Amino acid sequence: MLAEPRSGLLVAWGNALLAGHVPPDDAVSEIVGTDEPHRVTGVPGESVPVGLSLALGRLRALGVSGLRLALPVSGDPLALPGPPAFNDLALVAGEAAITVGAPGTAYGLVPEATRHGSIGDATVRVAWRMVEVADRPAPGPFLAEAERELAEAMRDAIEDLTRLDVAGGGPAAQRTLAGLYRKDSDTRVAPGHPGRAGRVLDQARRIHAVLTVAGREDGAAISAAEISARLGALAPLERACRRAMVAAYGAALEPDRA
Repeated sequence: MLAEPRSGLLVAWGNALLAGHVPPDDAVSEIVGTDEPHRVTGVPGESVPVGLSLALGRLRALGVSGLRLALPVSGDPLALPGPPAFNDLALVAGEAAITVGAPGTAYGLVPEATRHGSIGDATVRVAWRMVEVADRPAPGPFLAEAERELAEAMRDAIEDLTRLDVAGGGPAAQRTLAGLYRKDSDTRVAPGHPGRAGRVLDQARRIHAVLTVAGREDGAAISAAEISARLGALAPLERACRRAMVAAYGAALEPDRA
């Protein structure tokens, strides 16, 4: 899972576009970032890949009113609607965007990014695959619920890591524990999202960064069993982190936002 998954950006800024908060060019610019222009295959009515702006416009014309995020991992297909072929694509990518709207407008979009060029002068090409998916609305996780789960999982992880004496495991392990206490925030959310979404997303991103180094060997005398115990202590936090991202990126669709 990326710290800022492309599907999350598609969901957040796609929802802002569909709600009329931003023009198409602005939404596409925020989604693409520093990538090369994104292309989308499988857009209804199109036999060749098209640009992201045309794809989003076509979805709106078909009756799509919003997008939601899926961040699945093996054993936890969070928010995937099926069929199995689509779920497999999303599991390989670790992410997907799924449409919300009128009956018969259920589509899933999965990104595939490839890097081109030399180190220091590389560019990223992103190709989205759009396919029909099962029309199964997936309520939640909602923002307040996900924020509470994340806070509880973080508290439990800190207790478990302290009990496992992570602070004695080397510099990376100490950063793992210290990183969970940070409170700074500079996350910008798309128009139409509540401010709370920014706070939750910032916390989830920060925890994601901690999780990426939690199991690494960093020169300390740490055994495979100790690494396994550390990762086991963080597993519930990893799931809560994914659920928080799903809720925060899709918060504009919540009926009663706080």
